[in-house]
Amino acid sequence: MSAASKTTPRTRYHHGDLRNALTEEAVELARAGGPDAVVLREVARRVGVSATAAYRHFATHDDLLDQVKQAALRALADSIVAALDAVPAGGDPAVVSVERFRAACEGYLHFARSQAGLFNTAFCHTGLEDTGPGPIPFGEADAFRILGELLDDLVAVGRMDPASRPGADIASWSAVHGYASLLVGGPLEHHLSDEEQAFVWGRTLDMIITGLTVPAAG
Repeated sequence: MSAASKTTPRTRYHHGDLRNALTEEAVELARAGGPDAVVLREVARRVGVSATAAYRHFATHDDLLDQVKQAALRALADSIVAALDAVPAGGDPAVVSVERFRAACEGYLHFARSQAGLFNTAFCHTGLEDTGPGPIPFGEADAFRILGELLDDLVAVGRMDPASRPGADIASWSAVHGYASLLVGGPLEHHLSDEEQAFVWGRTLDMIITGLTVPAAG
């Protein structure tokens, strides 16, 4: 029996709000155990309803997992926004724009490390993704959109060559996400000390920013 199945059912369910109650419990399962922990029958048990009642709101496991995935992506975006909000607004706009870009990357990595279950769920495959051409399907308040806006700011204040802007969002995202993936449950987590992880974390961000930006004026 899994640890999740031994958990005492919660009592969040209120009449008329079962879908949200199921989603909240599913998010908690993902937070603790990643996407594999999201099991519809276990979610129903924790809420205190029958599986039949749960299936009225989520016809398949993928329907529920996709809902949790979107919640995890929003949580990732929230972590980035919180890091951005901590950057002082005053000062040289060119300096602030670089500090905000670094802060966004820090927020991304902090979320990955502190919320590994949700981070893995945010990028899991649910079977419902649109794989055709078009915008990256991240949702309304997404990390990728925020990253693009920060890169546009770097261009606007003269810290990034406009010729370097095309594709820079995907390239920089790949670098940050790649480091996060190696760190969360990967070889960097298992084979580097906390001090070494912190050093590589800083070096990774330094290299990304150096590669994207032009030297500060003066």
